[in-house]
Amino acid sequence: MADAAFLACDWGTTNLRAWLVGGDGEVLASRDFELGVARLGPGEAQARFEGEVRPGLGAEGLPAILCGMIGSNLGWKAVDYLPCPAALADLKRELVSVAEGVRIAPGLRGPGIAGAPDVMRGEETQVFGWLHQDAARRKERHVICHPGTHPKWILVENGQIVRFITAMSGELFAVLRKHSVLKSDAEPTDEAAFSAGLEAAEDGSALAARLFTARSRVVAGGEPADSTPSYLSGLLVGAEVASVPRLLGVEAREVVLLGEPSLCALYGRALARLGVATTTHDGEAAALTGLTALQMEA
Repeated sequence: MADAAFLACDWGTTNLRAWLVGGDGEVLASRDFELGVARLGPGEAQARFEGEVRPGLGAEGLPAILCGMIGSNLGWKAVDYLPCPAALADLKRELVSVAEGVRIAPGLRGPGIAGAPDVMRGEETQVFGWLHQDAARRKERHVICHPGTHPKWILVENGQIVRFITAMSGELFAVLRKHSVLKSDAEPTDEAAFSAGLEAAEDGSALAARLFTARSRVVAGGEPADSTPSYLSGLLVGAEVASVPRLLGVEAREVVLLGEPSLCALYGRALARLGVATTTHDGEAAALTGLTALQMEA
């Protein structure tokens, strides 16, 4: 087995994924830690990293490269957002040292909608990792969708992230499911209800009005109450995929779905309904590739 060279961490809001990487880029070990920044107290990140993450992978004393919300004002240290357009080399030049041998990647900012900027932190490392997996991708134009709590729609040209737009579909789903008249403990596994939600989304307009159909279809339409989460999921995802790409100024002929496979599958169904082709790629593998490129390449 190769000697360990460094520790790579994708440290998000709810979870930390860490890899012990050898000098040849081989993954020697990996582990998830329930140490998302939302679980950390002020000033706690460094102590938890040194006391739990490093020993958990036998990585004491090794260099470490981190990305994600650990670089936010909720994490270890607030690291600046770099302006778009941006390439992997720009992130590498602006890595911030927070302790001996430990560096955090910056996030990105760009023009959003309604005159406000948009920001991302962590997804950029996955995008650059995906680009790094195939040199041909860095010479082309791509529309990338990264599903999640705050899905990102990202325009990439010639290896650079040019612009992106964030939706709040995942968080909105969680809030409505727990704290509204649509609240339900049922799991969103009803495929027929999800498809009905996609249909109800139409072109994504008037979402606030369409959301009420998740209630009216049950109380006046006879649909089972436990189908509401699946319908709501379809409605939110359907509205997002129908409307957000237009905000980027693109009519996507193909969308790269980059992220957690089950979420990508839902977005693939929604885009297929609109006649948009998709390819799906693993976000975790892309994050590791991006972190490795930041750490190992000159």
